[in-house]
Amino acid sequence: MANNELLMNANEVVTFLQKPSTEFTKDDIIRFIRGNEIKMVNLMYPGGDGKLKTLNFVINHLAYLDTILTCGERVDGSSLFPFIQAGSSDLYVVPRYSSAFVDPFAEIPTLCMLASYFDKDGNPLESSPEYTLKKAARVFREVTGMEFHAMGELEYYVILPDENVFPAVDQRGYHESAPYAKTNDFRTLCMSYIAKAGGQIKYGHAEVGNFRQDGLIYEQNEIEFLPVPVEQAADELMIAKWIIRNLAYQLDMNVTFAPKITTGKAGSGMHVHMRLMKGGESMMLDNGVLSNMARTAIAGLMELAPSITAFGNKNPTSYFRLVPHQEAPTNICWGDRNRSVLVRVPLGWAAGVDMCHKANPQQPAETPDTSMKQTFEMRSPDGSADIYQLLAGLCVACRYGFELSNALDIAEQTYVDVNIHDAAHVGKLSQLNQLPDSCVASADCLERQRKVYEAHGVFSSAMLDGIIAQLRAFNDTTLRKDIEAHPTDLKALVERYFHCG
Repeated sequence: MANNELLMNANEVVTFLQKPSTEFTKDDIIRFIRGNEIKMVNLMYPGGDGKLKTLNFVINHLAYLDTILTCGERVDGSSLFPFIQAGSSDLYVVPRYSSAFVDPFAEIPTLCMLASYFDKDGNPLESSPEYTLKKAARVFREVTGMEFHAMGELEYYVILPDENVFPAVDQRGYHESAPYAKTNDFRTLCMSYIAKAGGQIKYGHAEVGNFRQDGLIYEQNEIEFLPVPVEQAADELMIAKWIIRNLAYQLDMNVTFAPKITTGKAGSGMHVHMRLMKGGESMMLDNGVLSNMARTAIAGLMELAPSITAFGNKNPTSYFRLVPHQEAPTNICWGDRNRSVLVRVPLGWAAGVDMCHKANPQQPAETPDTSMKQTFEMRSPDGSADIYQLLAGLCVACRYGFELSNALDIAEQTYVDVNIHDAAHVGKLSQLNQLPDSCVASADCLERQRKVYEAHGVFSSAMLDGIIAQLRAFNDTTLRKDIEAHPTDLKALVERYFHCG
């Protein structure tokens, strides 16, 4: 990392140590703690519910700090994961130094680090979400010779009292400015805190959804990240959700990442962009058009899309967002710049035109390299997702494309360049497979396709068994049909899963 990048980095640990986080050692962490009068250390790790858990340590003396950083601590795995039995529940959590950041909410100066799970024999816990993603990324490299990068889009609603001042137009909040958008300052403060925690943010903006209900304003926002190695992407999203919720609590606001709040209003997704990298260069384009490598990866997503919902759409309200003929996708297809498809290939600055010079004639013309900006986007996941499972599943699916002999044929057959919701294209629509419409159906899809996820030892059978059982326990096969016309029942359902993921 160049010196100017170090100086511009928002993470206090990076700027103090003047080295990239990937190079942090135990001595570096101790030096930062001593040099910044840090009094406490928090280890944080995802549980089976997809939320971060926290273990607090008071730094008694240097020897104890060394022990924490070297050995981590024991935790009760049976209280964290449903697939671990109480009779053999002890696990270790060991900090990952590269994730270190200063807790922006703690009154006592505190350093936070994400931690990895290890079993009684000192090996990574096979069924832990974080290690599953690590395995998926490693196997992707081994099979394809490329690196898998990802970035997430966090959509969420902020809820606050309705003062009926400069009211926004219902469902017209996209990129709205103040004073019609009331929570822009909250979002930018969240972005600042996330950056200080190491998150690589692309941008933030007001989203489409806004409505008034029961004396409250519901405003939808989005924070989008930059593409990074997939394991880093998962860590950033986890910490970002934790920060957004904590800051809302501190400011007496409420936020929700729930997929759906009420009928007729925009739901919140968690779209994931992906790109393929090799030797620091993007493999996404070939002479300015989408490469066969990218199409091959997309073919894998087309094949495994039904079961990916088991990781990315994990409660019944997910399937009130994934409704046919609305913007959230239900048809398994892909296309360029097309928001009616499941996998979208967005504009990628591939035209070779110097727009900067056209907008600023005083700026000398140049030919910038924009190849790194091209991605493809999976649009079905939402805030109920287990982030590590989801990104591991997407990584497996893209790798699976390279294991198919007919990947390019699949890509060709599932490509659409029209709005498939238009009546004129009903013939094309009838040729496409559909996403599952309930948690139970999603579990069935995962059961049918589980061998692909288990291949190469990526997903453990115990983890998949647990996910399938959890989804089937919702017993929601006909739930959408049963209550979609009953607002009281739908409201109760939303309240039950209001703080999912």
